[in-house]
Amino acid sequence: MIEIDLIGAEVLLPSGPKVATLSMAQGQITDAPVGRAVDLAGYRILPGIIDVHGDGFERHMAPRRGAMKQMNEGIAAAEAEIAANGITTAVLAQFVSWEGGLRGLDFADQVFTAIAATRGDVVTDLRPQLRFETHMLDLYDDLPGRIADWQVEYVVFNDHLPHDRLAQGRKPPRLTGQALKARRNPDVHFQMLLDMHARGGQVPAALDALCNTLKGQGVQLGSHDDHTTGQRATWHARGAHVAEFPETLEAAEAAKTTGDLVVLGSPNVVRGGSHKGNASALDLIAMGLCDAIASDYHYPSPRRAALMLAKSGLMGIEGAWALVSSGPAAVLGLTDRGTLEPGKRADLVILDDRDRVAATISGGRVSYMAGDVAQRFLAAA
Repeated sequence: MIEIDLIGAEVLLPSGPKVATLSMAQGQITDAPVGRAVDLAGYRILPGIIDVHGDGFERHMAPRRGAMKQMNEGIAAAEAEIAANGITTAVLAQFVSWEGGLRGLDFADQVFTAIAATRGDVVTDLRPQLRFETHMLDLYDDLPGRIADWQVEYVVFNDHLPHDRLAQGRKPPRLTGQALKARRNPDVHFQMLLDMHARGGQVPAALDALCNTLKGQGVQLGSHDDHTTGQRATWHARGAHVAEFPETLEAAEAAKTTGDLVVLGSPNVVRGGSHKGNASALDLIAMGLCDAIASDYHYPSPRRAALMLAKSGLMGIEGAWALVSSGPAAVLGLTDRGTLEPGKRADLVILDDRDRVAATISGGRVSYMAGDVAQRFLAAA
């Protein structure tokens, strides 16, 4: 771990940005200089980004179907991208879905096993999240045990079955492609979807029981893609107090009304709107209906979104950066990080004068460093 004083940079402190000395030792921010200094004049230091939900790691786990067999190498490659984007804590959101393939149970087992196996080898704090399709009733009995074995502490639920078309007996779009990716006969795949839809009446009671069991195991619960006030109220009653990517204004308002936490996608902010036509993250943020923004599928976006919000004048840099640091820390219940103050983890990102990531430090260890800032650190060695 680095023991060093960072001097001359603009530091985003809880009180706001100011030129200050930031010292770290034994993996924590300290309130006293440690003696070895690096001059970072011209740079700025901000709390490390906490990515509360991202599935962009998938491309590293399986760049081509069947091509990636060494899952641990995929985790290492994903961490390199994550760190290069200023992220010091990353929640890796792995699906278990009827879609199969990269979102099937067997692949999820491999991913979660690899995350656990590489925990001592990576610098970034990588945390597994299970994103589970609600209508997979055949998996319910074994799921709590699997979650414990996988060391998953955060589960979110969603229902992406195309119910309207299934109710009419019609095949959904892209069914053949989905089936082939899952290595299923398209007719078999379609019948599986019809069967899941037909058993929908059993899902609410099964979910109630499953959520109670998981809460008893200390698992944090959330919902994904809520659309209505009623849906959010139901999830709140089950103890799912995080609403990820609510699709409508009413769902986001319902979450905040009951004191639940709202996570929005940073690509939505960067693009200026949802790629699916859902509620605009910019609008929800402006209305105070957002606690954190996540990478979703694109690791550069949290940094870009926070800086865009600050530059637009919608909020100051303190509030904008909180959406990718202290806000996500609160969502995850991590009281040891999210701000740069004595006693907190030494999690920080150093940006150059063009707001590019020059270095990322997680828990007092360098996870990424390049260019001029690396030369400055070497000169201080």
